[in-house]
Amino acid sequence: MPEVRPTATLRALRDAGVDFIVVGGLAAVLNGAPINTFDVDVVHSRDAANIDRLLAVLDALGTSLKPSMFHLASSGHLNLVTRHGPLDLLGTIGRDLGYRDLLAHSIELDVADGLRIRVLDLETLIAVKEELGGDKDRAVLPILRRTLEEKRKL
Repeated sequence: MPEVRPTATLRALRDAGVDFIVVGGLAAVLNGAPINTFDVDVVHSRDAANIDRLLAVLDALGTSLKPSMFHLASSGHLNLVTRHGPLDLLGTIGRDLGYRDLLAHSIELDVADGLRIRVLDLETLIAVKEELGGDKDRAVLPILRRTLEEKRKL
């Protein structure tokens, strides 16, 4: 397993001009939730120019699999391993919500020196996890709800 360096993965995507929104566990962490995560989950724009940029950066990241334009244009999920750790590319999340659907439910955050990225807001992340209802999703929901309560107090 490669060393897990999510900021390196995010910086590579951002520097390549890829349009994406961080979702999943990393979005929870970036929104202040006290949980652990080991992968980077992103919903990417599925337009052709963005997919071209994404394919180029995936090659530079040395992914375990070489997805095609067809794979990245679909609504499905690709679980990859890069030299910086796991990267999950999601065409959609929840009830078929793609990049354009999620833009209004995302915020821009500074996550490292000079690294500003789009992250799914906590309200939408909670709603998606409630819809999914898997064991892992149900387990983290109380933490996400409590984090949202605390953020609203500030």
